[in-house]
Amino acid sequence: MEHVLDNPAWNALITGNKAFAGGNDITKYFPKEVSPFVATAEISAENFNLLYNTIPFESYFIFIAPHDIVIPEQWKILQYLKCLQMVFEGEVPADVSDEGLVPLTEQHVPQMLDLTKLTNPGPFAEQTIQFGHYRGIFDGDQLVAMAGQRLNPAPYAEISAVCTHPDYLGRGYAGKLLMNQVKRIKAASEIPFLHVKAENERAIKVYEKLGFVTRKEMSFYVLRK
Repeated sequence: MEHVLDNPAWNALITGNKAFAGGNDITKYFPKEVSPFVATAEISAENFNLLYNTIPFESYFIFIAPHDIVIPEQWKILQYLKCLQMVFEGEVPADVSDEGLVPLTEQHVPQMLDLTKLTNPGPFAEQTIQFGHYRGIFDGDQLVAMAGQRLNPAPYAEISAVCTHPDYLGRGYAGKLLMNQVKRIKAASEIPFLHVKAENERAIKVYEKLGFVTRKEMSFYVLRK
């Protein structure tokens, strides 16, 4: 039986993120301003063709697969990434707190967009904040680190947009934000997971130290019609 996380975008769009879902029983997508992820119930050329004709807008799209796949020719592959899918299997330390973490709202979106453009933690659009649970660390009025939630293929919840301004690295901000998300997700009786580029050894070591274990290597395809 296929694991929920083998097709995380599809399973998110039929469970925890279904309020955002456009499409039909075979192909689904998020609103362009929220997220570029698209998905099919099963991976096949026929379903890719249906997906092509189902999405009603032009943009770039991201398709996640549990292995390398053949993309039909009407799609243009803009980028191909190998990412590790890591699941939290550790224990939440008793001293994890919310101190210094600010809930992020619509007023913070311009700074959130600037920070993600600077650090490139993954796709982040004008309304990605609608996924919810974003927290940030500020130096005065400047947002210098943040993390939030993205895909929610129940009972799993993906921690995403973990990023720190280059001038503020080495202060433990990412770890603090990450463990705050882990604590929140586990308190909701869900299981934290994340994706990280396979070549990002520094981040992988941090995640492993915090209790994340690699479940599988996933293939990410950035596509355009």
